[in-house]
Amino acid sequence: MNLKEEKYLKLLAEKYPTKQAVCREIINLNAILNLPKGTEHFMSDLHGEYEAFYHILNNCSGVIREKVNLLFGDILTDFEQQEICTLIYYPREKLDMLKKESELSEEWYRMILSQLIEIAKLLSSKYTRSKVRKAMPEDFAYIIDELLHVQKDEDDNQVLYHRKIIDTILDINNADEFIIALSALIKQMAVDHLHIVGDIFDRGPYADKILDLLREHHSLDIEWGNHDILWMGAACGSRACIANVVRNNLKNHNTEILESGYGISLRSLALFAVDTYQNENPMEAALKAISVILFKLEGDIIRSHPEYEMSDRLLLDKIDFEAGEVVIQEKHFKMNDMVFPTIDRKDVYALSKEEQAVMDELKASFLNSVRLQEHISFLYEKGSMYRIYNGNLLYHGCIPMDEAGNFEGVQMEGEIYQGKSYLDYADRAARRAYYGKHDKDAKDFMWYLWSGRKSPLCGRNIKTFERTFVEDKTAWAEETNPYYRHYQKVKTCNMILREFGLYTSMSHIINGHTPVKTIEGEQPIRADGKLLVIDGGFCRNLHETTGIAGYTLIYNSHGLRLKSHQPFESVYQALRKNKDIESDSNFVETEKMRVMVRDTDDGKQILEDISDLKKLLEYYK
Repeated sequence: MNLKEEKYLKLLAEKYPTKQAVCREIINLNAILNLPKGTEHFMSDLHGEYEAFYHILNNCSGVIREKVNLLFGDILTDFEQQEICTLIYYPREKLDMLKKESELSEEWYRMILSQLIEIAKLLSSKYTRSKVRKAMPEDFAYIIDELLHVQKDEDDNQVLYHRKIIDTILDINNADEFIIALSALIKQMAVDHLHIVGDIFDRGPYADKILDLLREHHSLDIEWGNHDILWMGAACGSRACIANVVRNNLKNHNTEILESGYGISLRSLALFAVDTYQNENPMEAALKAISVILFKLEGDIIRSHPEYEMSDRLLLDKIDFEAGEVVIQEKHFKMNDMVFPTIDRKDVYALSKEEQAVMDELKASFLNSVRLQEHISFLYEKGSMYRIYNGNLLYHGCIPMDEAGNFEGVQMEGEIYQGKSYLDYADRAARRAYYGKHDKDAKDFMWYLWSGRKSPLCGRNIKTFERTFVEDKTAWAEETNPYYRHYQKVKTCNMILREFGLYTSMSHIINGHTPVKTIEGEQPIRADGKLLVIDGGFCRNLHETTGIAGYTLIYNSHGLRLKSHQPFESVYQALRKNKDIESDSNFVETEKMRVMVRDTDDGKQILEDISDLKKLLEYYK
């Protein structure tokens, strides 16, 4: 044994000070290895749709409804089963509604408590008693633990003990709080770990509320999406990211998240806009004002970073003010608007004094918004560009490729990156932008991650200028990265998986970002099941394009199941009419043998811990 190993064992001995303590922990860890793996829940592209997200989070993509049907399908009607489910999803709200409709009897409380206990028993059966106890709401942990582990004996003492606990809960009018506590435990046991594969922000109005929920979740990770990185860049102080965020929210009529959610005032922008563009209505004027500012700021970044290879996106200097046209790749396109009083034709990318003042105020607001900074800090803490988890590779956008299907090299800061090394570089640069307060290049790169042609989060050539100011829609086409053609091939997906150190046939790529147009016959399963697109389709304005409300994924000890969802009406309808999200379940892959903890990342760590403990045991001897 070398000195380093001995030092480590001495530290380990502080936690396990006796030989018996070591033996007890080895026995415990070996037992855990032989439990079924916990359920993983994958969601992507939430886009601020709080109610739909909250409901799928509560119903665990239909897992709870399946367990209720398994237990009570032969003895309860569909309506009665759905009543139980709705109560689990929204216990406090459902109880309040039921009480307003009629007085809840003691018999009802006894029945529902008994049913909830049975559901909790079923869901907690694949976890250690210790883990279940830690998941219980603290105020009721001891009581729930007793009820979940009641055993029938010859004199029915345990059953009577169980009944007395329920009697006491009812006698002291504590049943409502107990139902709420049981419901929380059921939902936590239904999903062991949550994956958010990008795009919490934009389009929908309540990304801030979603982040409040996620901050309370017991176990999760986040793979950043292009819309997330945009807000992260804005919170870092990137003026181009700030302008994009403001423009997106004005365009989608979602200014509430800025003003009410994060306390970011748009007053100075609005006053400047109505004064500058007097013939426009206030909202259109504000949108135009921030768009012009944006194109100037983007132009400044593109000129400062030739390595981005985006000089063709410099279009303000291609405007022919006399002809009312813009020249794009040697083609002349008619402009739909030629009123640009803040553009200096001698330096079209220079902000006017008034535009500079607007951006200074917006930047200060983003940097000083306490709630926004808390949410962005959480995204950095729990998030990354990609994640490898239990043999699967998770990322939001793409791995940039060339036309031949090879990883495309990208030169940044004098080095060439491709494949995994490029995503690793992007992750480091994103962290530098936030934690290195004065790293301008990293802040500029945050904008590039949002909209760069070879960005792994964007994956297409964004045409914001054309979609804003050009009439001819042929100029609007946004070419996508060749990745989106090649990822249909098993060979390509295996190449990506090997690049990230995944060689087993059971590994998959879990991809978000692109809505699956089911209405046009598209399928979320690509490359014979090696790649799964799980754009959640939460965004309401995409439902007509996709035909459904997107996909989520469940990975439990029996295999992978893709869940397709119909649009969610509202929490109100869920409470009044037990309107759940209608979901169809498709098995992507069924395991031949049940997956146990031993087969997971946690299992590998436990095996390492057991090996260390055995060394400590020898050390004691």
